[in-house]
Amino acid sequence: MTAPTVHARIDGPIVMIGFGSIGRGTLPLIERHFEFDRSKFVVIDPDDRDRAILDRHGVRFIHEAVTREGYRELLTPLLTGGGRGFCVNLSVDTSSLDIMRLCRELGALYIDTVVEPWPGFYFDRSIHPEARTNNALRATIRAEKAARPGGTTAVSCCGANPGMVSWFVKQALVNLAADTGRRVATPAAADQSGWARLMRDLGVKGIHIAERDTQRSRRPKPPNVFVNTWSVEGFLSEGMQPAELGWGTHEKWLPDNGRLQTIGSRAGAYLLQPGANTRVRSWCPTPGPQYGFLVTHNESISIADSFTVREGGDVVYRPTCHYAYHPADDAVLSLHELFGRAGVRQDKIHILDETEIVDGIDELGVLLYGHEKNAYWYGSRLSIEETRDLAPYQNATGLQVSSAVLAGMVWALENPAAGIVEADEMDFQRCLEVQRPYLGPVTGHYTDWTPLADRPGFFPEPIDADDPWQFRNVLVH
Repeated sequence: MTAPTVHARIDGPIVMIGFGSIGRGTLPLIERHFEFDRSKFVVIDPDDRDRAILDRHGVRFIHEAVTREGYRELLTPLLTGGGRGFCVNLSVDTSSLDIMRLCRELGALYIDTVVEPWPGFYFDRSIHPEARTNNALRATIRAEKAARPGGTTAVSCCGANPGMVSWFVKQALVNLAADTGRRVATPAAADQSGWARLMRDLGVKGIHIAERDTQRSRRPKPPNVFVNTWSVEGFLSEGMQPAELGWGTHEKWLPDNGRLQTIGSRAGAYLLQPGANTRVRSWCPTPGPQYGFLVTHNESISIADSFTVREGGDVVYRPTCHYAYHPADDAVLSLHELFGRAGVRQDKIHILDETEIVDGIDELGVLLYGHEKNAYWYGSRLSIEETRDLAPYQNATGLQVSSAVLAGMVWALENPAAGIVEADEMDFQRCLEVQRPYLGPVTGHYTDWTPLADRPGFFPEPIDADDPWQFRNVLVH
């Protein structure tokens, strides 16, 4: 890499909540790309296993959990130490909404990678499945935005996905318009209705957040250990939520255990089964056709909602949108083992770091389908070898996330009074400009594959032969 660009100065305190795999990776990017007073930088985490990294970097560490009872007393003095503070929330088991609200009260900027609740939410059997969806969590943030518009910027759900993939969708639309000969002006960043009409006019029926992680360890996964390339707690939390997707206007069939959403934007649907045990057919450039897991994510709903076209109050167009995730092979084996144990987590968890991964890439992009060129994948194909050269303390999966956090922080500093925003509401070109040096090859690929292709055909299947891109054909029954 050339000398890193210093994008902005952070005058006030920087408070990073959580120092797991993403926090470790974000630290050196903050150091490279911002000017700041190191004496005002503090990291908070109840786990001190990586404290040595912070000691080497001269960053203060508070070995403590951020709790429902004590978060205000803990965070307020840290964020008000002179100048505009910046809270970088990269933790689990902390309420994004409560911490975001506090930051805006204090005039501190805020960013997170997911709408996270206080502990207990994901596995609470006493609440209705719909109340445990990401749509329900997102609705709390959207309600806060509506109740308190404007004000200090708080960026919600800005990692790789959710986050970066929303920027990929818009760049993919620009590419698709050019490749189909549509001479259309790129809508302004804030003209979301213009983007929605562009997607409709291009004939896009839906979007898969299509990912294949091929990173592999030097040693096989041991029994009774959940191995992943990013937070195991985060993956299991979202994986045990109901499978969830933005529900497009072209869809004709909902599974028997499917329900249309009644909360918030009502832009989606959910299934009465966990996303990490729900398979869908999708496509990525390296493997071609593949099975992925329909794990719930904020972008599944935010993208579908953002690209909805309404006429006279009626929804006349909306794309289907969902995650189609094939994690690293060790994580797939870990899930298989976990569900064989009736969902009881293994005794040990392990995140593969950059030193023990022998090879592989994280191929993460968006597959726009149903248009005149059939399907178009656009995204990042970052290898572990490139990652080692680009930034320390992370694998390819982590760098796609941490570099999106960097881009979101830059955007927030350049737009400090934008209120509460999601990635869909940010300037995708500016964000990708900041992030792209860390993404490896960012490429686009057309394919003639559909979910009706390459099916074994040994048994009758409930397919829709007239419309390949129906969810009926995507879902693995």
